[in-house]
Amino acid sequence: MGPGLITACADNDAGGIATYSTAGAHYGYSLLWMLFAITFSLALCQEMCARMGAVTGKGLSDLIREEFGIRWTFFAMAVLLVANVGVTIADFAGIAASLEIFGITRYVSVPVAALVIWLVIIKGSYRMMEYIFFVFGAFQLCYVVAGSLAPVHWGLALRSLVIPSFRMDPGYLMIAIAMIGTTITPWMQFYLQASIVDKGITAKLYKYEKADVLFGAFVTDFIAFFIIVTCAATLFSHGVRVESAQDAALALAPISSRFASALFAIGLFGASILTASIVPLSTAYAVSEAFGFESGVSKKFSEAPVFFGLFTFMILVGVAAVLWPGLSLIKVMVLSQTVNGILLPVVLIFILLLVNRPEVMGKQVNGRIYNLVSWATAAGIILLTILLLVTTLFPVMRG
Repeated sequence: MGPGLITACADNDAGGIATYSTAGAHYGYSLLWMLFAITFSLALCQEMCARMGAVTGKGLSDLIREEFGIRWTFFAMAVLLVANVGVTIADFAGIAASLEIFGITRYVSVPVAALVIWLVIIKGSYRMMEYIFFVFGAFQLCYVVAGSLAPVHWGLALRSLVIPSFRMDPGYLMIAIAMIGTTITPWMQFYLQASIVDKGITAKLYKYEKADVLFGAFVTDFIAFFIIVTCAATLFSHGVRVESAQDAALALAPISSRFASALFAIGLFGASILTASIVPLSTAYAVSEAFGFESGVSKKFSEAPVFFGLFTFMILVGVAAVLWPGLSLIKVMVLSQTVNGILLPVVLIFILLLVNRPEVMGKQVNGRIYNLVSWATAAGIILLTILLLVTTLFPVMRG
């Protein structure tokens, strides 16, 4: 266990928690069916990347360079770098917001958190890093506890999981699309495959890694389920609207309890720390693999200077942006979501083309039924991503 579960848990970052909180606060239980469907799409995408990593022993960007050439690789890496900078900034903002609820200023919390993250990656081994990531991933269980304390209508919640509902409301449509965009992201595919290679998982061990990936997809959306139902049972019932994960945590105090509010804040802190570690790592892995530089957290700085240099650069940019007076973090998050939307269809097509090449995968290519489901899933995600981009780039179309 490790790469699949950690990658999936890191997917519930500050932006993801904000999206799920908004879905519950604004639309109650009605979007739970979308979460149920997304779980299968997430598992499908992650399984293909995990299989490629185990069979080939190479990362995704490494395979893209070998099979499609340097130009496509450079395009993918340039856009990934821009998108991941935005996500990293958003997660350091999540660290700041979560601890400000407890009265700790961002000018203390963000530099300290960044230093700890940097030391763990630079000085630690892959195994130590994995254990620490598991600890911060476990912080998300706070949302399960918060949900058990809320007056949830469990019958309605469970029915909403399996009975689709739809509203021709621009806001509803935007949240539905955002739920897909925040659950299946480009950086996840690069990080998962690279971490499988770094951990040394081979085709012989893949059956265990497959279980890890599928379990991870279930766990991350299990947590998301409790975020949605908690906000639906409290904020939606009282007509409270939120725009961020911090808003949701603060709004819970007068409606539910200060304990539930604290749990939401602790969950946000753990999730933000986890993703603020993993997204810079994902960037370092992807770019180093793409251009043939040494990579791996178990190596020394002198053995992989580009890898650790990129990781350090991402951390510094995230910290500087959050501490920069007057910078609009909301605009940064919107920009990162837009760029992720541009890259996701490209990455999905690369994955599907690579996983179906016998010269790459041998006998481990997709079967016909698997391919049918995979391409249908990719087509659906691409269609919704295009819709997200149109509504993001042309706001007038939302009204």
